[in-house]
Amino acid sequence: MTIYNFYLNGMLGKMTFIEGISDFLIGFIIAFILDLFIVGPNAKKIALKLTANTKNKLYIVLAISSCMVIGMAFFMSMYGVITSNFHNGFNSSSILTDYLSVFGKNFILALPLQIIIMGPLVRFIFTKYIKSTRSESFEESH
Repeated sequence: MTIYNFYLNGMLGKMTFIEGISDFLIGFIIAFILDLFIVGPNAKKIALKLTANTKNKLYIVLAISSCMVIGMAFFMSMYGVITSNFHNGFNSSSILTDYLSVFGKNFILALPLQIIIMGPLVRFIFTKYIKSTRSESFEESH
């Protein structure tokens, strides 16, 4: 998503490699904190309330993923607009229009990316490697 946002804001050719890496690291730290303390817990609460009457795990996973994408796109689009204005200067008539444009473009890419590619990939890796490692260490300790 970082490279996509650099592309959208016309920053790919304008930034030095160091600026790109530093923007990525700052964005990663902000996204990690948002995910861990604000968006993640609230997205799970909302999604579990929305799916309270179902036992279908697929609906629960899709609800959590959708809520996460909405929350992260909401906050990280703010970060994108701020960094774009920092690097390129403020040259728009409406920051709200800029934000809504960035949010829409991020949401349109992030939702299918999360639901079709990243979510299933992370769940696969987690169940294949993390859970098997935990169960093996649990068996060894008992």
